[in-house]
Amino acid sequence: MWKHIAANALTLGIVAIVVLIGVVQLGKSRWTEPGPLTEARFFEVPRGATLNRVSEALAEEGIVTSDSIFRIGVKYAERDNELKFGTYEIPAGASMPEVLDIITAGGPSVFPYTVTYLLRARGPEVRVRKRVPGQDTPVEVATFEPGVDAVPEEYTALVDRGVPITWRVSVAPGLTSWEVVEGLEGADFLTGEVPVPPEGALAPDTYDVARGSDVGDLVQRMRTAQERILAEAWANRVPGLPIETPEEALTLASIIEKETGVAEERRLVSAVFINRLNQGMRLQTDPTVIYGITRGQGGLGRGLRRSELDRETPYNTYRINGLPPGPIANPSAAAIRAAMDPEDSDFIFFVADGTGGHAFAVTLAEHNQNVAAWRAIEAARGATSGN
Repeated sequence: MWKHIAANALTLGIVAIVVLIGVVQLGKSRWTEPGPLTEARFFEVPRGATLNRVSEALAEEGIVTSDSIFRIGVKYAERDNELKFGTYEIPAGASMPEVLDIITAGGPSVFPYTVTYLLRARGPEVRVRKRVPGQDTPVEVATFEPGVDAVPEEYTALVDRGVPITWRVSVAPGLTSWEVVEGLEGADFLTGEVPVPPEGALAPDTYDVARGSDVGDLVQRMRTAQERILAEAWANRVPGLPIETPEEALTLASIIEKETGVAEERRLVSAVFINRLNQGMRLQTDPTVIYGITRGQGGLGRGLRRSELDRETPYNTYRINGLPPGPIANPSAAAIRAAMDPEDSDFIFFVADGTGGHAFAVTLAEHNQNVAAWRAIEAARGATSGN
């Protein structure tokens, strides 16, 4: 009898082991197989969330097939303490190990909505975009100019509902410090005030910010970035430049920034001004004259008058020798590098060519021909607009 009982127990034990092995193999298979998601989606790991809660949420949202298998797999991998709070994009068909890698990687959250506050010379613009999981190009939700357009209901609804949003401030190159501060203090998602920093001290770029953050903190980030950019460019400048200090380089960079928006031209424009400085010629650039009139507080809104070109001011490069006393705008990193690494060229003249770029010349005769061509283009445009 006891032999019979022992034999049955042994049989049951073997069956149990076989079943256990089968369960383990099934669990391993389900752990590594493609997940049930048919299309990418966002998933949020709340701050302080436990593995149990995250596992349940993943299963509820159809990202994993089993919360228990996911939980066991995470513990087996000894990664249950690596969960990082944030919002993540989970691709279609992601396996459990892939999901685990994503939600333990950390880094910036990928929120569905992005609000970009773009500072431009003609005033700020707000762009609201929605990121669709699995697509590279965001979908436009709303675009408006604060103080000019009515605030779209879509924007107001997102803010009122507390939808997770990535907030960004994008500063265009060539704005003055006054224009930057004026624009930032008009942003409804920033707080505080800040004195206008020195001209040229702010790095144009796109900055991620938190809603309700202080304007002064953002301005300090811009100043720190510009200091780093200027120091690096100065350390790598080409030898023999007629520029004695990083501050003079920043001034030249600001002039280059205001003279051309064409990336390929920056080093050529730099060469023109470097050649003029080397030859003792006056820079004769309109943006400096304009800055002497406005002091950076907005655009002139019209063409320069002859009386203004003849007026003695520290910034009138038609009347002074060398560089003006300081920057006339906040130049980009590319313009700063161009100021300290000009093109190897003999050009000393340039004028608009009607395409958004410039025609360059070595001799005055060539320049006069380019000027005549530009005036003909202006005349033709004037005749067309008058019809």
